[in-house]
Amino acid sequence: MSVMEVSFCTITNPGPRRSMPALVYLRAILYVPELVWACLGAVWVSDDGRGCDPATVGAVISAVVASWIILLFTAVGVVFVFDPLGNPRPQPPAMEPLGVRDMQSSEGTQFLSTARSLAVKVWESRLRLLCCCLPQDESSRAAFSSISQLFSSFFSDTDLVPSDIAAGLALLHQEQDKMERSRDPDVVVPHSPSSPGEDLEDELEKATHWMQFAAAAYGWPLYIYSNLFTGPCKLSGDCCMSRVAEDEIVGGDHLGCHFSSILQTTGLQYRDFIHVSFHNQIYEIPFFVALDHKREAILVAVRGTLSLKDVLTDLSAECENLPVEGVLGACYAHKGISQAAGYVYKRLVNDGILNQAFSIAPEYKLVITGHSLGAGAASVLAILLRNSFPTLQCYAFSPPGGLLSKALADYSKDFVVSVVLGKDLVPRLSIPNMEDLKRKLLKIVSNCNKPKYRILLQGCWYELFGGDPDDCPTEMDNRREQELSQPLLGEESLIVRHSSSYQSLGSDESPAHTPAHLPLFLPGRILHITEDGPTRRSCFSQVRYRADWSNEMAFRSILISPRMLTDHMPDIVLRALGTLTKDKPFSLCPSSLSDSQHNAI
Repeated sequence: MSVMEVSFCTITNPGPRRSMPALVYLRAILYVPELVWACLGAVWVSDDGRGCDPATVGAVISAVVASWIILLFTAVGVVFVFDPLGNPRPQPPAMEPLGVRDMQSSEGTQFLSTARSLAVKVWESRLRLLCCCLPQDESSRAAFSSISQLFSSFFSDTDLVPSDIAAGLALLHQEQDKMERSRDPDVVVPHSPSSPGEDLEDELEKATHWMQFAAAAYGWPLYIYSNLFTGPCKLSGDCCMSRVAEDEIVGGDHLGCHFSSILQTTGLQYRDFIHVSFHNQIYEIPFFVALDHKREAILVAVRGTLSLKDVLTDLSAECENLPVEGVLGACYAHKGISQAAGYVYKRLVNDGILNQAFSIAPEYKLVITGHSLGAGAASVLAILLRNSFPTLQCYAFSPPGGLLSKALADYSKDFVVSVVLGKDLVPRLSIPNMEDLKRKLLKIVSNCNKPKYRILLQGCWYELFGGDPDDCPTEMDNRREQELSQPLLGEESLIVRHSSSYQSLGSDESPAHTPAHLPLFLPGRILHITEDGPTRRSCFSQVRYRADWSNEMAFRSILISPRMLTDHMPDIVLRALGTLTKDKPFSLCPSSLSDSQHNAI
């Protein structure tokens, strides 16, 4: 079978979609009478309905409300999904002579440059509309510009519809499960911590203790979520009460619910807190400083993502220089997180918060912790404070993968411990990894010859109930090896324009070979917690975990899993750590007893 014949057999064949634009525009025209009828229905409902059957009136009101909701979501979908630029690639005739094509290269380059700038403006307009409730200050404008450039660059070179992405993710998940099942379970790659004598049990106990403070930084939303029945009752007596003394150390918590939940979660007293800030803006995140007498530590806990402003900080993912004295090599970090850490650093140092804390407990050590965005900011903050506080320690829970350059990541291994649970998406999330995921999706979608509806149905079944991935649709059978070494027409049909991030099927699969973006890594030594046992289990079975030292290269690829989002939740991470520390005699890994280089619990 030739390459051309293969491309027409795959789900990327554009032939069946040729009539879709006409159908979409026809459906858009039909929204006009729907809008008129919805307006008439709203006018009718607003009139006096006396004399009408109450059931009929209720049914009409429900229909009118439902129609307006549908129209609203349709309008929002058009604004954020529809691409007004269309296909930004000038397509010459298939049989055009090479010389004519070369003569038009300058015109094509200028066209693509204009298309890129227009795409950035489109994404910036979308962000401004989505974040219309935020103040349009300098930080907002800088964040919108940075994120729009990132999004336009990432989405501009492909032509995928949502069903293509869903089918590709379903296929990729099954392929990854096949590889995981075929891997020899007895082969263990030894990853030892920087200090060979480090006690893993002790590190787990410390991590469990500090994770309570990282979770407490989220305030009342996480506390209520984790204690649905008892949480509201416990906080109701403390919220909205007048505390004049708290105003001296607590900022941005007008009702007092955040601080009350922190007291409930940590078990600390009011007098143990030095400073609590719930001020939240783009690149400015909440944190608190407290005295932990149990561990004899001055604790700085940084909150993770909890607001739209935090999301914009997360998405400002381009690199920013972060020079550190004594570190050789390129020093750069995630821009948004670096600026957020700089804000906390200025508050701690310039406002004298740390000096006040050490004046109370000069013999205590400094510990910095956080989860998610807070973990990334805590790691960068620890790097900034390291020279002033050589004994400080940082515990970063589920930090973002695209955080530090290789030089800074290696430098932080002496004082930063990152804790990652399972197949958590965020520690594997970086621009190179996303480009790698896009390339894999293009490859697997263009190589699959099964109907898309079958892929989606079997993919949903596999995600919900499991099964053998070998029974699900996979890449085409009987493909010759030499055909896989060249790009398929089906794959290239999804490429709007070739970018430096695109690679053909025969290229190296490692995202490290993608030169479009600088590589960023997880901070410090990495403690990876995984479920010990089968991947599929019943809802009522007890989960058992194991913990291993890993390294940053193990997180250079995004793993598709139903748990890729739940494994990131702070309450799930805290529960896993608590299970490990409580079940130490039962979760001890036998291989760790015979292999001094592989520490596991």
